[in-house]
Amino acid sequence: MTIRMDGRSHSRGRRALVAAVACLTAIGCHRPATQQPARQIVLPPEMEYSPPPPLPSSRATAKSVEEIIVLGTSLERRPIEAMVFGRRGEMTLIMGGFHGNESTGVELCRSLVRYLREHPEVYPDRRIAIIPEVNPDGVAHGTRANRNGVDINRNFPASNFPTRPSGRFAGGRRPASEAETRAVLTATRRLQPAKIVSIHSIAAGRHGNNYDGPAHALATIMSRHNGYPVLPTMGYETPGSFGTWAGVDQRIPTITLELPRNVSPARCWEVNREAILAAVRFVPPDGGTLRAGADSGSRATAVGK
Repeated sequence: MTIRMDGRSHSRGRRALVAAVACLTAIGCHRPATQQPARQIVLPPEMEYSPPPPLPSSRATAKSVEEIIVLGTSLERRPIEAMVFGRRGEMTLIMGGFHGNESTGVELCRSLVRYLREHPEVYPDRRIAIIPEVNPDGVAHGTRANRNGVDINRNFPASNFPTRPSGRFAGGRRPASEAETRAVLTATRRLQPAKIVSIHSIAAGRHGNNYDGPAHALATIMSRHNGYPVLPTMGYETPGSFGTWAGVDQRIPTITLELPRNVSPARCWEVNREAILAAVRFVPPDGGTLRAGADSGSRATAVGK
């Protein structure tokens, strides 16, 4: 069928078409205010994407990374804890409170924990573990020994532990008999430290950076910051000491940082903060492992604290 249109009809048709197009355009540009909400797809957690956090490069962007590990409990059921900072890299183990009457070392460790929480830029590529109270019962009671009357720093399975301990020997009847000693052994085995700093205190004038094992260079670096002398020996025998076991027997570079007993904890922290941070950052001059090679802290000369 053919439909014919005269001129007037054609003109009216064109006007109607233009009006219809304008109407459709207006509708398309002004959508209704109420629409059906878009359907949300909820992914299971394992499928969600989370961008990796940026590497900490400054105090403003870094985030503190801290884990608390319970290594054991004391005779009076106090936890022996390690605060571990950092995700990756070489581990430095720092301890205080072997002797409960040496509170300055405990306070120095606590100051370090607070500092690392505020300054995570210190450890973007390294790990630091701190045990503020190796002997928490001794710290609570202000005694050198633990509640069994054993000196923890004479109770390690070191090569110089007495074969037949006398009644006057303070390190117990057998090595590693004490929960506190076993907690430190657990920490060493689990954390695999590349270097260790054990903090004690002693009479002023006898303080210093005492080293065991391949740690002379490390002691020298610390001395540049705290001004303490480098000590290959404390001048007396220490059978069953941690320094002998870790430094001499296990060949882990070990520093016993002996603080002057008559100096306040705040002043000791001020003097030793940079020395401890230098120990954390320390890398051997040849770039090799600290455990490699011999050192003047040999089996023949090592006597600990």
